[in-house]
Amino acid sequence: MTALTKYERLEATALWRPDDGAQRVDVLLSLGDATLTISDMRENVLNHWSLPAIQRLNPGDRPALFRPGEDATEELELEDDDMIRALEKVRKLVERRRPHPGRLRHWVTAGILLFLLALTVFWLPGALRSYTVSVVPEPSRAAIGQQILTRIGRITGQECRGRGGRMVLTRFARRVTENPDLRVVVLSGGVQSSKHLPGNITLLNRALIEDFEHPDVLAGFLLAEELRRNSTDPLLPVLDHIGLRGTVQLLTTGDLPGAAIDQYAEALLVAPQSELPPTALLSRFEAQNISATPYAYALDLTGETSLDLIEADPVSSTTANPLLSDDDWVRLQGVCGE
Repeated sequence: MTALTKYERLEATALWRPDDGAQRVDVLLSLGDATLTISDMRENVLNHWSLPAIQRLNPGDRPALFRPGEDATEELELEDDDMIRALEKVRKLVERRRPHPGRLRHWVTAGILLFLLALTVFWLPGALRSYTVSVVPEPSRAAIGQQILTRIGRITGQECRGRGGRMVLTRFARRVTENPDLRVVVLSGGVQSSKHLPGNITLLNRALIEDFEHPDVLAGFLLAEELRRNSTDPLLPVLDHIGLRGTVQLLTTGDLPGAAIDQYAEALLVAPQSELPPTALLSRFEAQNISATPYAYALDLTGETSLDLIEADPVSSTTANPLLSDDDWVRLQGVCGE
């Protein structure tokens, strides 16, 4: 969010309600480049909100009420003028970047019609998807990812929100993947292992944390999911699922049909995990000095189908980076129980 340069390091106090019916608590807010960090009065991080997805519940009224996305249960009550102006500026920036009906829409529609006349029906869908992926801005991607996550939450239940565990997980995931904007969501069920969404969102099954004695397996799944994200644009599977009509709607209006979002969320939960080239995956493990063997045995207890990762593991367990202290690993394992 380069338009918010003058608000760098902006901080304020607010009242935060973590869920419907929960008691409001005093918190500290810190405005970052892409996220709003919510901390308790001892500066322990409670949550991160994606700036492009934040919504105002009572425009023009005070105190200002905000939520982190559509159908979200969290709520912030804010009276600090500078922070309110900064958040409103983000909302206006997102709205300006969103494609609006008008002259651009007519030109795009005309261009689509020309393509339909000039190109074959077998070439057009793929070309249109590629073009759409290249022009959809980050705020729209973040909004789409949040919509999908909200729908998944209705199916699988709310994400695990243990405060201490989430703080450790955020630090751990960003250190392992070197993705500073990564948002990791732990689910009690639904996702078999790991998945990723547009908007730098990674989903994890709680079993990856609770069923293993060391964090090496979790690190492996995070590395693998980040490789999938970097190998294929996360928006492409969404467009493949919604088809030509939904792609045209996204391109011309900036929105996706609600029914298409629901269908994709349900399909994602049951879709098989895509395979990764062992060489590329091993390169990621080597770059982060993490052993691939624990991850390989987590994929297959016998090691037969993941033998390439075991035999060619570039990092031995004795020289691998220590990933977490015992205390932090215990806190992380309690992320779904706090």
